[in-house]
Amino acid sequence: MQTCVFCKIATGMLPATILYQDELVTAFRDMHPVAPTHVLIIPNKHIQSVNELEELDGTLVGHMFLVAKKIAEQENIAHSGYRSIINTGEHGGQTVQHLHLHIIGGQRLRFSMG
Repeated sequence: MQTCVFCKIATGMLPATILYQDELVTAFRDMHPVAPTHVLIIPNKHIQSVNELEELDGTLVGHMFLVAKKIAEQENIAHSGYRSIINTGEHGGQTVQHLHLHIIGGQRLRFSMG
């Protein structure tokens, strides 16, 4: 999608601190981190949200979580713990209309539902 900021990051049209990239996903540091480690993992193809996923995307979503595990190990937060979050829609807190998985850690995180 030509106007999607995450699509532009995945294709190199916009700068970002890329931590991991393969044919399916791109992982990069969040520009507005909420914790010492805040990484976003996005599919390289444009998928607006969880609501737009299709049966064939199951492998992609599984791969996103395997990459999350790698990122957690790489960032030294795997043993202390981290959050994996996907926001969906306006009420779910999704601000960029491109599916993305947040990996947040590096400090004790408080539980909050709003």
